[in-house]
Amino acid sequence: MTATKDAFFKPEKVSPQDKAATTDSVARSLIAAEATARERKTEALKALRLEREALEAEQAPAPKKRAVKKAVKRG
Repeated sequence: MTATKDAFFKPEKVSPQDKAATTDSVARSLIAAEATARERKTEALKALRLEREALEAEQAPAPKKRAVKKAVKRG
């Protein structure tokens, strides 16, 4: 067998339905992968935020109590 371009690159006719199905499946897999990555990132950021808020709550000084003013009766 001789190496010709026809032996390696045989163009095959692909039906439009097959092309659409392939495009659809690839697009759906990409969208699903991106959604999974986004959810994973969101969970990681949420965990870091909660950890930071817990540390800030421990380190924050207690709020100062205000002096209560008594009402003066006039009359």
